[in-house]
Amino acid sequence: MNEEPTRELPDNRSFEERVFARFDVIDARLQALEARSLDTKPIWEHALAEIHEVKQGVAELKDGLGDIKRKFEILIEDVLQVRTDQRRVERRMDALESRP
Repeated sequence: MNEEPTRELPDNRSFEERVFARFDVIDARLQALEARSLDTKPIWEHALAEIHEVKQGVAELKDGLGDIKRKFEILIEDVLQVRTDQRRVERRMDALESRP
């Protein structure tokens, strides 16, 4: 073991005074941290409000897309029906034209 005595620190305050001084430093840091969190609270509230607004907009878009999808399905059915009718007419025309 090392026989050298523990070296004296330059701080001549008592142990209790040093401990309380450190508590004061910790307390000051916590207060600064709390103040900073209070400063950012309105920013977070605003960000959350905007996120909520975007979420509602996305829900409205989904509803609108469902409506558009149904309209396209109807349009596709109509186009297919018109093509079917057109082919039927073409066949009839071909049959009429091929008669002597």
